[in-house]
Amino acid sequence: QIDKYLYAMRLSDETLIDIMARFRREMKNGLSRDFNPTAAVKMLPTFVRSIPDGSEKGDFIALDLGGSYFRILRVKVSHEKKQTVQMETEIYNTPEDIMHGSGTRLFDHVAECLGDFMEKQQIKDKKLPVGFTFSFPCRQSKLDEGILITWTKRFKASGVEGADVVTLLNKAIKKRGDYDADIMAVVNDTVGTMMTCGFDDQRCEVGLIIGTGTNACYMEEMRHIDLVEGDEGRMCINTEWGAFGDDGSLEDIRTEFDREIDRGSLNPGKQLFEKMVSGLYMGELVRLILVKMAKEGLLFEGRITPELLTKGKFETKHVSAIEKSKEGLNKAKEILTRLGVEPSHEDCIAVQHVCTIVSFRSANLVASTLGAILNQLRDNKGVGRLRTTVGVDGSLYKMHPQYARRLHKTTRRLVPDSEVRFLLSESGSGKGAAMTLAEFKLTHEQLLQVKKRMRAEMEAGLKKKTHETAKVKMLPTFVRSTPDGTENGDFLALDLGGTNFRVLLVKIRSGKRRTVEMHNKIYAIPTEVMQGTGEEV
Repeated sequence: QIDKYLYAMRLSDETLIDIMARFRREMKNGLSRDFNPTAAVKMLPTFVRSIPDGSEKGDFIALDLGGSYFRILRVKVSHEKKQTVQMETEIYNTPEDIMHGSGTRLFDHVAECLGDFMEKQQIKDKKLPVGFTFSFPCRQSKLDEGILITWTKRFKASGVEGADVVTLLNKAIKKRGDYDADIMAVVNDTVGTMMTCGFDDQRCEVGLIIGTGTNACYMEEMRHIDLVEGDEGRMCINTEWGAFGDDGSLEDIRTEFDREIDRGSLNPGKQLFEKMVSGLYMGELVRLILVKMAKEGLLFEGRITPELLTKGKFETKHVSAIEKSKEGLNKAKEILTRLGVEPSHEDCIAVQHVCTIVSFRSANLVASTLGAILNQLRDNKGVGRLRTTVGVDGSLYKMHPQYARRLHKTTRRLVPDSEVRFLLSESGSGKGAAMTLAEFKLTHEQLLQVKKRMRAEMEAGLKKKTHETAKVKMLPTFVRSTPDGTENGDFLALDLGGTNFRVLLVKIRSGKRRTVEMHNKIYAIPTEVMQGTGEEV
């Protein structure tokens, strides 16, 4: 009876393969310069160009904001005989009034927690590099900048969307004035997870989160990324797949319950895939189904209680408890009794079945979108059979007794020509943010390598034959000598190209006492002029 009732939530392999093809199209649109502005799946470049290779070392701080709690980690990576990682973690609460208040309050809170952590670690006098795992969609043009596109999940702080979170955090730290921090990288939690797992397994090229929210990143070929200059090598792409379906492409598989969840959420019409899959919404989906079934007399002899009608009363952790193989039915009785519905044994079996259908659908949907990424990696490499590792993190994947097994099984069925290893990220994505920073530490050998490559590039730029294709252009300036002391006169100099536009008056007097007198004035150039027409500039 329940199978019939929830028929629309049971997705056949045929449907899953179709969803996989749809997501692959969405990925292509997100990567293309022409289609990205209207694409639902944003495919954001992260400026992370490689996974850890084992040579990283140093002392770092990592902040992790965006999941069920806010964490701060100190990560020490050393090389005695072999590479070791030492970690110390502190978890801080983020109250709802801060999540929904002003951006200033939110970042003051983060800066306060960081101060407390540094005090406990006795490192307030040190200026350690900080990696910031920020689990929300951000536009980046470099590693140490993240412009928030939109809040998702439980967050809704005002004045942050459209702003750079690094600038906001730096401002909050400066305002305190009791410590100094150098925020060198902003990474999404998927990227942090991929980097963390990449530290243990060099084959890891996908990061996957299935927790409060859901998202994935993977290493894409630069030649496919229209939004970033250059064709060489790879870059990690943050897919932001939670927004899959925001343009209507999943309407045929969304149910009345999905629509009801969306209507009651903080961000209606957004993150529609996430709302069908992630931990923030799963318990609520089950509750809405139970209410409708009870109203139709299919459960609890039609009994409906105020508790059952209260949003948020049935949580995702309850779904996990009810689906445990041995004590699941007892847990169902316990949880339903707390909701006041006096369940029979048959009711408990039915509720367990509803939980299974909802969580199984979630695993199946994630397997489809993950399958699309795996197919993309396989095609990029031009191999018949892909061998790769997926780094995974998130409370739903970790806590639900059947989720991981179902996800692995469906993924392997949908992409039979891939050998996929799933690696659980032991320390979350924070360690990965530190690993991203460690990528900046170059060995003497690496520096010599850079010197050698630069020399080759310079030579290519200077030669007529190779100049066209050279990356380093070596442009002639028609300046033929350096000053020799005979220069004399008054000159105006314009200086355009940095942050400001400067005009200088330079008076040069030669003779016994050579003097140079300079007067300058700085003019700001508004962004709309910089990015307007040439005439305006």
